Amino acid sequence: MTYGGIEAGGTKWVCAIGDGPDELHELTTIPTTTPAETLGAATGFFQQNGKIVGIGVGSFGPVDLERGSITTTPKAGWANTDVVGALRAALDVPVAFDTDVNAAALGEQRWGAAVGLETFSYITVGTGIGGGGMANGRLMHGLLHPEFGHIRIPHDRASDPFDGVCPYHGDCFEGLASGDAIRARWGKRPEELSGDEVWDLEAGYLALGLLNIIGVLSPQRIIVGGGVMKEPLLLPRVRRRVVELAAGYFDVPELSDGIDEYIVPPALGDRAGVVGALELARANGSG
Repeated sequence: MTYGGIEAGGTKWVCAIGDGPDELHELTTIPTTTPAETLGAATGFFQQNGKIVGIGVGSFGPVDLERGSITTTPKAGWANTDVVGALRAALDVPVAFDTDVNAAALGEQRWGAAVGLETFSYITVGTGIGGGGMANGRLMHGLLHPEFGHIRIPHDRASDPFDGVCPYHGDCFEGLASGDAIRARWGKRPEELSGDEVWDLEAGYLALGLLNIIGVLSPQRIIVGGGVMKEPLLLPRVRRRVVELAAGYFDVPELSDGIDEYIVPPALGDRAGVVGALELARANGSG
């Protein structure tokens, strides 16, 4: 069977046709502009590149999983966009829909850093911060879907007077530690910054967020991806800070000398989202 996959991000949509990470027959990247233009380009890609039996979509959010739509996003023009309805009408195939981070988690569980695990978390640190994963072998859903980026973490305004960038909560996890927060705080993009002051502060906030996740969900592993995590100084500092914050309370090697195998990058790299979207389509029973 051949499936379609879309990683629908706030900056770009990555569309693929294939069966998995080693069998991507077609791949393209579409800038995220208006809903009509972006959805039109995506459907055109699938119409031009052969028959597929279904599509999986991992989307930026927040989303309504029942309606298949993006809801209260601050992305201009995208609030209340019916993604599933537009794709289904244009392509006449089943469409599976979830968050972009849940799709990436699914890809990692099938082919990547979470193979064999039933309970794990996937966190992406990019323009914003998102999170998803699995609990007892099932993608995390509930009242809505996980919104790890909007958990509250300690904020010492004496050492960091920055107000945060989240338009809803100010200094939530995303508001303090996302790529947008780094740009607003320091006046440069993350890839243009260096030095202990920058990356120690960022690592401290990320570690606080991850420790919250560890305490609440008890994941068997945490996978951390996204553009900000490409800074080579960052992940080792996050690991060290998590161990310090855990303070010996958790009597498991993963939170001491096994931390390098516990907090890991995605094995599928930047393709985790779109490959996971292919698996969403397969898991949906398409074909």
